[in-house]
Amino acid sequence: MGALRRAGAVDRMPQPVVLALERRLVPGPHPDRDLQRLLQPLEPFGHRLRGLGTAHPEPVRVFVQGSKRWIGLPDWPPPADVQRWHLHPHGRLAPAPPPSQGADRYRYDPADPTPAAGGVSHVRQPYAGSKNNATREARADVLIYSSEVLADDLTVAGPVRAELWVRPSLDHTDLFVRLCDVDPRGRSWNRSDGIVRLRPQAARRETDGTMRAGVELWPTATTFRRGHRLRLQVSSGAHPVYARNLGTSEPPGQATTMRAADIEVLRSPARPSAVHLPVVALPGTDPRPPGQA
Repeated sequence: MGALRRAGAVDRMPQPVVLALERRLVPGPHPDRDLQRLLQPLEPFGHRLRGLGTAHPEPVRVFVQGSKRWIGLPDWPPPADVQRWHLHPHGRLAPAPPPSQGADRYRYDPADPTPAAGGVSHVRQPYAGSKNNATREARADVLIYSSEVLADDLTVAGPVRAELWVRPSLDHTDLFVRLCDVDPRGRSWNRSDGIVRLRPQAARRETDGTMRAGVELWPTATTFRRGHRLRLQVSSGAHPVYARNLGTSEPPGQATTMRAADIEVLRSPARPSAVHLPVVALPGTDPRPPGQA
């Protein structure tokens, strides 16, 4: 008898893997407390036991946010055109490399930690799921970069990764990166995020104090609809979902000293900061960046 592993898009656990009579992966939009959707992935087992064959022939079923539909796939992640969307001046996000040298800055103070607003969590509401990030994005310790309004749907499915060139004032700090979907009303809905803890032994600085930091975001399946925008947040925390970094080398359970960190995020042709998006072609979608022939 097979076994099924199930996870919602906002469950805090490794990327879901399914070993069953039919190898099935069922990431969905739900927190794991939704009973109706908890039972939905068991549908293939019922069909098998009743001698009805398979409910869905595809080994992978994925809920695509934005288009709000389930799709079947032969494998996960699906084949994708991985596109780099770069940070630009004036808070812009675009496929083209940045035109000139520049940087943006913010200060993270662990005494006033950047709050969580939705996302991956085992913590009860209001921290789990897709939330309007307007209050979070209004803070001075959150940088935001937004694309132009999309002329066509753009579907992202698979693992997401950000590569940032940064110059932190402290050796101990965090980088939290979030991908959002901005609707025509200007509401910013989180779709994927990830965090990395920078330590002296884990990140090598260049002679000018900069370093390249990779941040693995949670896999997603999202259609950014025509008329929407992509948005990338860069900050240093999501409290209390992630424990705040106090800025010192003291053991987390014993630390008492707090130090604020000044973070510089570079965006230049030589040191381009970008998010890597696995763009896939689904019926009615175009895998090319908007405006690209």
